[in-house]
Amino acid sequence: MQESTADAASDARFRALPTRPGKIVAIHLSYASRADQRGRRPQHPSYFFKPSSSVAPSGATIERPAGTELLAFEGEIALVIDTPARRVSLAEAWSHVGWVTAANDFGLYDLRANDKGSNVRSKGGDGYTPIGPGLIDARTIDPTALRVRTWLNGEIAQDDSSAGMIFPLAQLVADLSQHFTLEPGDVILTGTPAGSSVAVPGDVVEVEVDVPGGPSSGRLVTTVAQGAAGFDGDLGSLPAVDDVQRTEAWGSREAAGLPADASGSGEQSTTGGSDAESPVSAGSPALSSELRAKLESVPVAGLSGQLRKRGLNNVHIDGVRPLHPEAKLVGTARTLRFVPNREDLFTSHGGGYNAQKRAFDAVGEGEVIVIEARGEAGSGTLGDVLAIRAHARGAAGIVTDGGVRDAAAVTAVGLPIFTVGAHPAVLGRKHVPWDVDATIACGGATVQPGDVIVGDADGVIVIPAGIVEEVVDAAIAQEDEDAWIAQRVAEGHPVDGLFPLNAEWRARYDADRKGKAT
Repeated sequence: MQESTADAASDARFRALPTRPGKIVAIHLSYASRADQRGRRPQHPSYFFKPSSSVAPSGATIERPAGTELLAFEGEIALVIDTPARRVSLAEAWSHVGWVTAANDFGLYDLRANDKGSNVRSKGGDGYTPIGPGLIDARTIDPTALRVRTWLNGEIAQDDSSAGMIFPLAQLVADLSQHFTLEPGDVILTGTPAGSSVAVPGDVVEVEVDVPGGPSSGRLVTTVAQGAAGFDGDLGSLPAVDDVQRTEAWGSREAAGLPADASGSGEQSTTGGSDAESPVSAGSPALSSELRAKLESVPVAGLSGQLRKRGLNNVHIDGVRPLHPEAKLVGTARTLRFVPNREDLFTSHGGGYNAQKRAFDAVGEGEVIVIEARGEAGSGTLGDVLAIRAHARGAAGIVTDGGVRDAAAVTAVGLPIFTVGAHPAVLGRKHVPWDVDATIACGGATVQPGDVIVGDADGVIVIPAGIVEEVVDAAIAQEDEDAWIAQRVAEGHPVDGLFPLNAEWRARYDADRKGKAT
């Protein structure tokens, strides 16, 4: 029987593969370079599915839908399963991979808002998974020695290797096989390194996977064209972007053509991300340089008074003292939680790339690592190496309601650090590092990622991000008033009626302020 035109076109999409894949499984975030770029590292791999209808061969043209702007490319190593894998061990997992090739995991950031990490719409479009052109025999290569490179219009955009992955290739196969059978022809997209960016109509994107000096997939070539069809808002949500999405799609504010952001990372995005993972958050709202300067100018006692006026009395991190009493601490919270030590849990969670290490690797510029240690002073919660790491990352400081070991060396780093005291013991004596960027309790105060942390010699307070500007402006005004009152007291006036100001003194204060303003 003569093959129909439709069947021929369908077959052409899969010409680089042994068969049409029953499943395409993609990982959200897997390369250290990408994790560092995004400022977050996952503890475990997390995944999403792509439909096999999204596969395209080398040389294909894909469309950017009408009304959208952020079609991003992601060069990746693709694994093609050869023999069924179900609950296979890490040691045997690679033997179930038949071939390795190049893939491009295209995604439309405009459609991430309602995908919440599933990426069904943003990454499932027709042609959004180019694969090929050639297959590398997996049995002939070292899975840690693969290189992936991406070119945009002939210029190198991505260059990394499987040695730079957080999760080894074989681990992905073994992990997925715990949950369902990987069948012959299934494809695993293993994540993209740093350098992913936006392709616009007319751009040509090429991806190659190879073993340097050895076998290669050849270059996978895809051309982007402008599509005429858009989306119907009566059927589902329409494309929507903000500057956070633009920054993530392009890779930086500069690349996105956005003005320099004094706050460091722009506004908080409310859309779902293609690199969504748990438990690490997508980052917290940063403070503008102007707002940070205001917070640095006001004592914690003044901020505390304004929070109390707004009904917030339980915002003090009690029991901690600064290693540098003269230093002011201002930043947004990134949180780390320790649970009481239990030997079996320390065995499973205490070693390797644990929550403590992930927190210090992920902290960003102007952020404060806040540690829940239950007020337990019988063990250190950080030492000099981690303090150096936080300082190198541009952290604003550290607050822990536990101990600090290597206290002299930690103090010498110069970072503002608040702690209950020094203790020489390591974590395993009292703590298990458990999770990051979750709501925690530190020094009797609830702290959420993104809360504003301010500390000085009086102590540390937590300010909800939504009211921080209101609070600090009110505190500055109160500081001015208190300074004026102090001057009157120094002149010999009695406190009664002056502190706080009665109507008569208030009128004199207002008149004085008005006179100075003119």
